[in-house]
Amino acid sequence: MTVRVPAPGNAPGGTGLYTGILARTKGMPMRTMKRAAFALTLGALAGVLAGCDGEAPWVAATTPTPTTSVEPTYGSGAGESAPATETPEPVVNDLETGSAKRQLDAGAVVADVTYWSDLALDQWTAAAAKPLSLSLSTTITPDDGQGVYLQRASITVVPDGGEALPVQEDTSTEPHGYLVLSPYSYSQTFTIGAVPDGTRSVTLQVRYEFLVQTTPTSDEYAKQTATDSLTVAIAG
Repeated sequence: MTVRVPAPGNAPGGTGLYTGILARTKGMPMRTMKRAAFALTLGALAGVLAGCDGEAPWVAATTPTPTTSVEPTYGSGAGESAPATETPEPVVNDLETGSAKRQLDAGAVVADVTYWSDLALDQWTAAAAKPLSLSLSTTITPDDGQGVYLQRASITVVPDGGEALPVQEDTSTEPHGYLVLSPYSYSQTFTIGAVPDGTRSVTLQVRYEFLVQTTPTSDEYAKQTATDSLTVAIAG
């Protein structure tokens, strides 16, 4: 902003700033007059500046302009978390301790069964022939001396995510079945054949069919059935 100070004779009405200065300094020594004139000029300039609106030009020119910083992003998926990788659930293995013991109810009959395999579990591969052995003995309540017989034992192998293999069964050649009332017992080994590649486990569905003598001397028998299920891991 430029401030103009009128020169002598240019002020309206024949008066001006310098006229006023001369009037006030008349009779003063020359040096004193110069100082007074300079002081009055500065005062007039300050008054003019005070009448201006807004900040002084040099203040406005040096005021910094706010800036906004933007964090860089990389790729179209920036800010999005990567999808979690699914971890396969651990496979249950009922034979991991070497054997499995079960107690099954079939009416008044209680069957104690033990399962095991003579093949190491790390060799239970999809293509291998996998033997499963079992031993069974029963008790009955009340025990009046009647007989308990195993008429049939069967096993169905179901690969995980696949179709069941053909049923394997052992049917007694005795008229009423195998005597399995303790202290007698029944033992058998079933062979589980090849299963599809990629199979992680097999479920073994076992079924036992008993004939129970109604009285110690009777020729009549009641049929009772017990079922069981095992899961065994397939080595990859």
